Amino acid sequence: MIDTHARLTAACGADRVRRNAPLAPLTTFKVGGPADWLVDVHHGADLEKTIAIARDARIPITVLGGGSNVLVSDRGVRGIVVRVHGGDVRQIDASTIRADAGVTINGLVRWTVNRGLAGLEAWAGTPGTAGGAVYGNAHFKGRLISECIVAVRLATLDGILQDVPRAEMEFAYDYSRLHRTHEVVVSVDFSVAAGEPSALRAVARESLAFRKRTQPLESASAGCIFQNPDPSRDRVPDGIPLSAGALVDRAGLKGAREGSARVSTTHANFIVNEGGATARDIRALIDRCKAEVQAQFGVALREEIVCLGEGD
Repeated sequence: MIDTHARLTAACGADRVRRNAPLAPLTTFKVGGPADWLVDVHHGADLEKTIAIARDARIPITVLGGGSNVLVSDRGVRGIVVRVHGGDVRQIDASTIRADAGVTINGLVRWTVNRGLAGLEAWAGTPGTAGGAVYGNAHFKGRLISECIVAVRLATLDGILQDVPRAEMEFAYDYSRLHRTHEVVVSVDFSVAAGEPSALRAVARESLAFRKRTQPLESASAGCIFQNPDPSRDRVPDGIPLSAGALVDRAGLKGAREGSARVSTTHANFIVNEGGATARDIRALIDRCKAEVQAQFGVALREEIVCLGEGD
């Protein structure tokens, strides 16, 4: 363990490596226990070094981006947690930009809008990072972020780098091949086109305003908890929209609580931490929503959030 810590600090710097580091402040839910090691990574080279150290020491490695869309166990996460945040955006050619995995989607939108590059402005207000958006194929108003992606640079847990075109990423609703392969995003290439900055800002402002009207952005949450029903396999009763939030609402659970976790009264597909909630509280509320929707409507809700760490 001492050797692993020494190697991590030598590779990434003592200021970027912490033992028994609390993860709750790094998540949008503000819950969860500590990581055995937390390593802050900004660029691909440091990520590659950390993966190599974990592989050599046979220590599990978990990637954390912007901290949205995840529920960290109260017991924390064993092994190395790599927090990929920050990095650079650069223009590759007239129609392509490249963002490091840790760049926030909001930062990416600002970068493109300020340079008159169209294509990502409607994603303003999206929580998390470019890497996280790839992992879960972020969606908004019926669009998938994979529609904007050209290719993704990935690192395997064996340290092998490869550039993977969009067609080979297995993108689907809330899904990418990373769920299966456990590869790690290093950078993402997005398609762009010339645009008028003022017009792009107007689109970005409207997207952000829509989110503020319809989502509890002022509260600690992880984003949507459940995937929306799939019309090809889920039989939702007539009169109920194909919406997980609508099902939870119609089940009478809007405002329901477990401890300090509560189903949002703004949007029933969000659970909010009203202060002092635990991962156990949130888990209990998730399970309650699933059980009630199944019992009342015969629909099995599938979770969109990712659970990290030891089970409680």
